[in-house]
Amino acid sequence: MNFKEGEILYFDKPLTWTSFDLVGRIRNIITRATGEKIKVGHAGTLDPLATGIMILATGKATKQIETLQSGVKEYIATLKLGATTPSFDMEHPEDAVYPTDHITKEMITNTLSHFKGEIMQVPPVYSAVKINGKRAFDYARKGDNIELNAKPLAIDEIEMLNLDMPYLEIRVVCSKGTYIRALARDIGSALGSGAYLTALKRTRIGNIGLDRCLTIEEFKQSLDRQYNTDNNKTTD
Repeated sequence: MNFKEGEILYFDKPLTWTSFDLVGRIRNIITRATGEKIKVGHAGTLDPLATGIMILATGKATKQIETLQSGVKEYIATLKLGATTPSFDMEHPEDAVYPTDHITKEMITNTLSHFKGEIMQVPPVYSAVKINGKRAFDYARKGDNIELNAKPLAIDEIEMLNLDMPYLEIRVVCSKGTYIRALARDIGSALGSGAYLTALKRTRIGNIGLDRCLTIEEFKQSLDRQYNTDNNKTTD
């Protein structure tokens, strides 16, 4: 691999890691193996409580990041119906509960169909959206009241995979910039209840699926083999 000229790498981000945690770890592995400081960037952020595909680019390939992150994305999400949290996921405890006795499979299927196509979505206040040069979550964590503008996005596919009340599993194929946490909020509201994310996995970006991803340990072992072999050849 020529990391300075540029490599595109695919990883399955571990749970609780930030996107920057993954970038930093991969940069350290490359530096230790090659002895060179290589630029590393990522295409498309994942929340710490989400797992799945992240695309990383090194060296000159970082110029391709904008193109790489523009591809459609597929997610498998688990929602808990009948409750909400301030962050729309499990980062914060539940702050309200709602009835769910009226919710049926038919109601869910019909509700999900209304989210397919071009929609407007208000991002979560606990997000990296910038307001006056500051991240929205900086305001939210201080308890400041802020209003975010709705943004257009596209939901190409959305379907129910499983329902085991109060948990609903769905598959979503959507455009760049979609907040699945916000989608959970809106689905809960549309059902006359509440909802928040309990699990999220990104399973595809463009035509890249999880089967193309490496774990961090697999990547480290691959570089150890490559550069140890290269060093031995040089020594001989």
